[in-house]
Amino acid sequence: MATLLKNISTLLTLEGAARKEGRRVLEEDLGVLEKQAVLFDKGMIQWVGPTGKVPKALAKKNVKEIDMKGKTVLPGFVECHTHLVFAGDRAAEFEMRNQGVSYQEIAAKGGGILSTMRHTRKASVKELAATGQDRLNHFISQGVTTVEVKSGYALNLKDELKVLQAVKDLQGARTVATFLGAHALPPEYKTYESYLEFLADEVLPVVKKKKLARRVDVFIEKGFFSAEASERYLRKAQEMGFEILIHADQMSLSGGSDLAVKLGALSGDHLLQITDREIKALAKSEVTCVMLPTADLYTRTKYPPAKELIEAGARVALATDFNPGTSPTQDLNLVGLLSRLEMKMTLPQVIAGYTVGAAHALNLQKEVGSIEVGKSADILCIEQDWKCLFYGVGERPKKAVFSRGKKVFDSLE
Repeated sequence: MATLLKNISTLLTLEGAARKEGRRVLEEDLGVLEKQAVLFDKGMIQWVGPTGKVPKALAKKNVKEIDMKGKTVLPGFVECHTHLVFAGDRAAEFEMRNQGVSYQEIAAKGGGILSTMRHTRKASVKELAATGQDRLNHFISQGVTTVEVKSGYALNLKDELKVLQAVKDLQGARTVATFLGAHALPPEYKTYESYLEFLADEVLPVVKKKKLARRVDVFIEKGFFSAEASERYLRKAQEMGFEILIHADQMSLSGGSDLAVKLGALSGDHLLQITDREIKALAKSEVTCVMLPTADLYTRTKYPPAKELIEAGARVALATDFNPGTSPTQDLNLVGLLSRLEMKMTLPQVIAGYTVGAAHALNLQKEVGSIEVGKSADILCIEQDWKCLFYGVGERPKKAVFSRGKKVFDSLE
């Protein structure tokens, strides 16, 4: 049965932002329309226009009408960088970092990613999927309809596959799995190069065969994976048909963003340490620059130059980087607020970063990120004015969320 959302007070289509591919977004690119309606059927948007003007060919008897009663409607949010599936926590390490111990020092002592690895290896697929589902539900309750989920907390063949299977078992929103086996060096290997060879030769072929992920990520950083070794690994991944992305230049200028441009990666994520040279190169490329300001808040580092990237013409996306160590939060409002306060992004840029920009980071721009005919019916309905978005931390306005045309959350009723 088709569904008609009618009597929408304000509709944000993001059509202009999508047409500009998420670059240099202005308020006029949000596609703000009044007194609108949206018709969708079989998970796809069929028509957008003024309430009461549905074309006769689409005005079937089996249309379910939902009166929005003056609510605001916009595309569902796209959360394009998370580490959603893991076991255990690292609350003790938060206290250590807060007392001056560096991330690298904690990792060198067997903490950090390796601490989560030990817990994750012990957990079953069922346990990982259950906790992952709870976390996914929390994202959905905030209006998220697409969530990227990385592996990388198991660091061996058997348990990395287990994590990816747990991702596949999640329900309620579109999930995009990313293989991040190159997250840290597991205790079974002495060198990063030998571990990358193992991943390329033994793990990636199985991930590909089982269709558990179509994307490959790597953590390029001093004390972790080098740009040189990562290039060889990522090229092998591309030869197998994987899309690639990079954790780049977070703690040091390690060559990650340069490699992202060189290899045509979908995204370069973090980008705290980049200079004018890297900004210009990224702006001329198709790489989406994913900003993760809550990670910067938790690690007490500087924030990436989002404003400079945007002004140079780069495409910027936003995400929580939800993970147990350096960004243990799922709060989209906090991400948006930090983007406005610390990275000097405008509200239209933040909205576009969580829709069109994030869709590009996942190579889903033809499916999600804007409300247009032919795209997926991933829709967020809220009772507040759109100008109140990303304004108050912890606010949870009443909303309804549709993912591929199916209502997956509703606090409006």
